[in-house]
Amino acid sequence: AMIEVNPDARDEPGVTTLCLTPNRALNSRGMWVVGLFLVATTLITALIGAEQGNVYAPLFALVESLAVAIALVLIWRGGNRRERIRLDADVLEVETRPGRRCIRFQSGWVRVRLLKGSDRQHLLLASHGRKVEIGAFLADPEREALQEKLNAALRGLRAPHRDSTHFRDA
Repeated sequence: AMIEVNPDARDEPGVTTLCLTPNRALNSRGMWVVGLFLVATTLITALIGAEQGNVYAPLFALVESLAVAIALVLIWRGGNRRERIRLDADVLEVETRPGRRCIRFQSGWVRVRLLKGSDRQHLLLASHGRKVEIGAFLADPEREALQEKLNAALRGLRAPHRDSTHFRDA
């Protein structure tokens, strides 16, 4: 799941925690297999080309293999992004990783807005003139689901708590 609700069992009652992660089609082993396959295919093709007289093919294959390896490493690191949204009666906190940037809003004042952009939707948290985009790495349907979960959690905090004790006239 790209949106995990309360993944940490240590959370106290009244606290909602959402952990957001990018969608990954491969695990680390799968990425290694893909990378090695691409490099091996390139090198085999270069060796066949060299046998047929293209003496520069192995050199270009090595350069290309290095570029592919660097691209795969950068793609993999981009998938390490995380956002942790912690919400209680007082504070809505967004922590982003890497970088451990943390932004806090008063939960009673924060608004969740889904804006339609030219290329994709943008999910924003806004309060007191400050705003932050969350879930930028999520797909549009996932952003919509996140908006619904956050709005439901905020409504739950804003709803008046009713006392279940009934008093009788004596």
